[in-house]
Amino acid sequence: MEFDERLHALAVKVSSQAAAVETEEATKNAFVMPFISSILGYDVFNPAEVIPEFTADVGIKRGEKVDYAIVHDGDIQILIECKASLGSLKIEHASQLFRYFAATNARIAALTNGVVWQFYTDLDAPNRMDAKPFLVLDLRDVDETVLPELQKLSKANFDLGSIISAAEELKYVGALKRAIAAEFRTPSDEWVKFFTTRVYEGSYTQRVRQQFTALVPKATSQFLSERVNERLKAALTAGDQHPPQTPPVTSIEAAEDDLSQDPEIVTTMEELQGFRIVKAIACAVVDSRRVTQRDAKSYFAVLLDDNNRQPIARLHFNGKQKYLGLLDEEKNETRHPIEALDEIYAHAGSIRSAAARYA
Repeated sequence: MEFDERLHALAVKVSSQAAAVETEEATKNAFVMPFISSILGYDVFNPAEVIPEFTADVGIKRGEKVDYAIVHDGDIQILIECKASLGSLKIEHASQLFRYFAATNARIAALTNGVVWQFYTDLDAPNRMDAKPFLVLDLRDVDETVLPELQKLSKANFDLGSIISAAEELKYVGALKRAIAAEFRTPSDEWVKFFTTRVYEGSYTQRVRQQFTALVPKATSQFLSERVNERLKAALTAGDQHPPQTPPVTSIEAAEDDLSQDPEIVTTMEELQGFRIVKAIACAVVDSRRVTQRDAKSYFAVLLDDNNRQPIARLHFNGKQKYLGLLDEEKNETRHPIEALDEIYAHAGSIRSAAARYA
């Protein structure tokens, strides 16, 4: 599997199992070691690559240990401190990382509970770990923009110079994105006042503040939804600009095409987002312009060459339980229950096999 596929597969596992992993040791076994192995690419059972319970006495501190030290080209490059997955991460949890960072050659430190990974370096002062991470990865909500930088930490692509040079921008861009996201979720008084004074000409009274505290998040939510809708529509339109040549449509196919004109058929945002994921997976083996979609009453079909006889996958999103439908060579469909759209990535191999079968 490709890097992003392995990451999304682990993200699905973390999302489904995090609530059941209660201890630090269980977190290491269930989430941290698989991350080191499958994402970073190091052999967790080879002490020349991964040193568990790493000890480096610092000053008067003796016998303290950091959970993992990762070795690359004979030098310790990454230190990892783990906490239980049910707990939130705080900078206080990183006290040992601060001390060990100065005592080793490592330029990268990671604090994790298996779900969230916070990566640190020494931008503010040489050989002294920063108080704020330069990269944050939340496996419950993967930010695709950080994946290229995360990949530079992997064994096959380790590039410390590039990581450090990009770390300052990553640090502040990431912090700004998290601050903006927090304002969208729960707007502060300053955020509400900032927008209110631009649309309301009266005095900013207590009553006005209360009124706009409800209106501002509603407006931002609608704005974001509209922008996502526009981007999806633009992407889908662009994909249809060069329609492929398809075989003549039979009467059965024509009848099914007519379903797309049924006013009872409503294409949802989730279906469009699911389509984009399937299309992104399938384009590894076929031209992305050949991957098309048709909506019907009972399911949303992803097709090759807009041909109903060449189904890549079906999205059954009309009920409370969502299903991803995958078809074998005989067109027999197997429905796989999914809770979140990211779980589609776990079936990337079957999706690509279906697309390649027709191609």
